[in-house]
Amino acid sequence: MVDETSAGGLVVRVEDRQAFTAVIARRNRGGRLEWCLPKGHLEGEETPEEAAVREIAEETGITGRVLRHLATIDYWFSGDDRRVHKVVHHYLLEATGGELTIENDPDCEAEDVAWVSLTEVASRLAYPNERRVVATARDVLAGRA
Repeated sequence: MVDETSAGGLVVRVEDRQAFTAVIARRNRGGRLEWCLPKGHLEGEETPEEAAVREIAEETGITGRVLRHLATIDYWFSGDDRRVHKVVHHYLLEATGGELTIENDPDCEAEDVAWVSLTEVASRLAYPNERRVVATARDVLAGRA
């Protein structure tokens, strides 16, 4: 068994009173293209917050500032003949700069990136746990959490 820790989340920009978040498309293990929140492994002595900022910038081109922790999710999967327990820390970030691009992704995992309305993004995301993170972010931004 292997333990892995990752961090990422929602980087949000507001335009004309509507919130948008950057999401990426990547291939799953079966080769299918799936939309998901940007995230990745912690490097060295990084905190989860630092990793979230770095990973979001690498995978989307957007720099951001952490506003708050949204959720920590964990799940199991099998890969390379081993069981992996993955913990992912999700944060809400305010977009502070940059331009949408996948060109800075060192792992070249992201195939596309897009700004999607926060009211519509859950329907695009492939994973139920990420849809729950989006619901939490919407509550936070609406002042309900």
